[in-house]
Amino acid sequence: MSLDTIRVLTLVPYKIFPARFGGQKNIALFFEHLAKACEVVCVTVKSNDPRYAKGYTLLNPLADVPLRYINPLYFFTLRRIIRQYRITHLMLEHPYYGWLGILLKLFTGVKLVIRSQNIESLRWKSLGKWWWKILWWYERATHRAAHDNFFITDNDREYAVKYFRLSPSKCTTVTYGVEIDRAPAAEERARCKKILQQRHGIEPGETIFLFNGALNYLPNSNAVQAIVQQVNPVLLREGLSYKIVICGKGLPEEMNGLKDYAHQNIIHAGFVEDIDTYFKGSDVFLNPVVEGGGIKTKLIEALSYNLNAVSSASGAYGVDTRLTNNKLLVTPDYDWPLFAQAAKQSAASRADIPAAYFGHFYWGHIIRRAVSFMQQN
Repeated sequence: MSLDTIRVLTLVPYKIFPARFGGQKNIALFFEHLAKACEVVCVTVKSNDPRYAKGYTLLNPLADVPLRYINPLYFFTLRRIIRQYRITHLMLEHPYYGWLGILLKLFTGVKLVIRSQNIESLRWKSLGKWWWKILWWYERATHRAAHDNFFITDNDREYAVKYFRLSPSKCTTVTYGVEIDRAPAAEERARCKKILQQRHGIEPGETIFLFNGALNYLPNSNAVQAIVQQVNPVLLREGLSYKIVICGKGLPEEMNGLKDYAHQNIIHAGFVEDIDTYFKGSDVFLNPVVEGGGIKTKLIEALSYNLNAVSSASGAYGVDTRLTNNKLLVTPDYDWPLFAQAAKQSAASRADIPAAYFGHFYWGHIIRRAVSFMQQN
């Protein structure tokens, strides 16, 4: 199948615009770059403004209500759109609309593609939901019905082949990507570091540790608690000269805006519009996330900006350290003293992120691999 005959309809049943968080950016940027290679039509909820869609058609007939996931009338809506735009591939984000995708595959002849951002049932299992096993069986059935299965990490792909009993020939890895194909110049990073020093009263020579994420998401708020209550006390005893900058909105009320830790080298910057400045200007990215499953998009971005990084094992899921030239240090989950020691070690590292990293995580390369897989199948 040639590029000019591939026409993809993507089904996104939740709000992704404006794309600020990792999962939202993963979807929006994937479509934006996919549209450079083939025709893309996105069907989504009414709260997604079509003006945000870059290079592709966005239609928003789906209602922003929970019952949208079981509304049988959407079969007729999507069948009409598939015929109107002569769609060849129907791509689902997550398995929730699996029943609808299977019906459309049977009645329109489109090839069904499932783009998994994680093994969704295992994510809910890690968050303690009792019904995760029911979702597991549904997720398995959805993937088994698909023509192509895109997984965000090799680990997820291998899990699905083994436990969902998928054919390896129908599975490939389509990871989260970055929009830059090389690390920022040293001069640019130095300029951004001066901005952070002036903005937050950080002294020259102080190491800047960074954490960034949506703080109303439980895995991220727990990670912040681990930083301020477990990791930082060890760093304080080490006598380092540093500041820990925590970016993100939605901090739980019980953490009191981190005011109780302001005298302990903790800076709560809140939500920042210019997060790129923080990635470029910091020295070490801290990623003590141990829950939630899936690839941690902020870690991917941090490494692309040539930050050193320290992560828990769960937080580094999907990132091959062989691609990072020792820029990423990984410690066992919940071993906070070792995590703190790795942070100290990382602060002294002067390695650079290699070109091979961008060969794997640059969007341009990712899309070429994804489209090639659809063409071959």
